[in-house]
Amino acid sequence: MNITVNIPSYKRPKVLSLDYLPFCKVWVDHKEYEAYREANPKANIISCPEGIQGNLCRIRNYILDKEFEAGVDCVIIIDDDMRAIGQWVKGDNNYGYEEEILMADRFMEWAEKYASLCEQFGFKFWGLNCNPDPQGYRQYTPFGTVQYIGGPFQAFLNNPLRYDEALPLKEDYDMTIQQCNKYRGCLRLNSWHYYVKQSEQAGGCATYRNEDRERQQFEALQKKWGSDIVKRDGADKSHRATKVKRRADYNPIIHIPIKGV
Repeated sequence: MNITVNIPSYKRPKVLSLDYLPFCKVWVDHKEYEAYREANPKANIISCPEGIQGNLCRIRNYILDKEFEAGVDCVIIIDDDMRAIGQWVKGDNNYGYEEEILMADRFMEWAEKYASLCEQFGFKFWGLNCNPDPQGYRQYTPFGTVQYIGGPFQAFLNNPLRYDEALPLKEDYDMTIQQCNKYRGCLRLNSWHYYVKQSEQAGGCATYRNEDRERQQFEALQKKWGSDIVKRDGADKSHRATKVKRRADYNPIIHIPIKGV
């Protein structure tokens, strides 16, 4: 199976993911090409035409179009700040779980295994658990079929669905729903998870992310799919007896009304 691993990057010349997976393709704005080449001299840096970068959905769609046109079977898109992928496995005793980190030299074999599994499920989209906390891993459900797949790691088998460019801050939720709507599910590997510096760096989505924009994007996603599918997360996660006023959380909870886990 022909698989490529791709990193869209914007205004972050030092690509941290290359320290972990040095064989990735890095897609950058043509004006930033030289800066990225200087910061990552051994990397495969690809210069994108004017007007492609600056919107995460647009550059991701560009990558999907180019890679599938080139005959790639599975296009993996990851964030530019991924430092590891790990898995929770049974420990030496009967109760605990231990973490194993996926090494770079095993990555492509691992990716082919799960791309093939996704194909056998009849799906076109797969990814990982977005929560590295072992308490977030339900060991009795190693695979999810109607669960959210986060933007830091998304893998596509050839299919016509593309990101909604009007939703550059909620594109991963929208893509999950799109895939489940058309193919009746997607494959999430619940025991596997990633480590990224989400919302901790300048550049990338941080150039246009703020609370007003987050609210607008949540409302647009909810309007597109309906309030029965896209719900507001109003849970108090402080675990305190007295509620503390906190910043509004516009990351939705999605409920996909089809059979699956």
